[in-house]
Amino acid sequence: MVHEKNRFYRWELALLLGVAAALLLGTWLSGQQSALAGQVVRLHVVGASDSAEDQAVKLRVRDAVLAKAEPLLAQAEDQEEARAILTAHLQELAQAGAEAAETRVTAGIEENVWFPTKRYTDFALPAGRYTALRITVGEGEGRNWWCVVFPPLCMGAVTETVAEKAGNFSEDQVKLITGENEGYVVKFKALELWEQLTGTFLQ
Repeated sequence: MVHEKNRFYRWELALLLGVAAALLLGTWLSGQQSALAGQVVRLHVVGASDSAEDQAVKLRVRDAVLAKAEPLLAQAEDQEEARAILTAHLQELAQAGAEAAETRVTAGIEENVWFPTKRYTDFALPAGRYTALRITVGEGEGRNWWCVVFPPLCMGAVTETVAEKAGNFSEDQVKLITGENEGYVVKFKALELWEQLTGTFLQ
């Protein structure tokens, strides 16, 4: 009886320690994501539909909008300034997209947009809520394309490194998103699960 009771206490302690570790990791990851979110403007391009033709148009719109945004954001020093510049030129960005798509394109700045963990060629960003430049082609009923318009992690020569483009990112943040910190995608997936769990609890 005593042996069974001790075994129960050990399991109970292990469970409590596991919950405490999950809470600490979730809090740390959320802090890391919030710090990153305060420095970037994501790009969210929504296709007109999921047809192959409309998805190809979506990519042409993406390229046109990025080409238009790059010189506009060349002198932006932080997220606030980048957001203000983009807001002032939304019509021009939409027009650039519309010319590429030969159909209606709308542009807007949205706050607290939830993005899943996204891995690119040489970096990844954790799931969470970000400020976003949303570009919608036509009715916007197709698949999305996500990246970062500021800093210009989706623009410029592919030979440029993330560290060179990162601007105000700290050394630790560059290491985090480029994978120099081992297991970064696993950590980001853990954050995505944490966000989903906490979102469920708060509903």
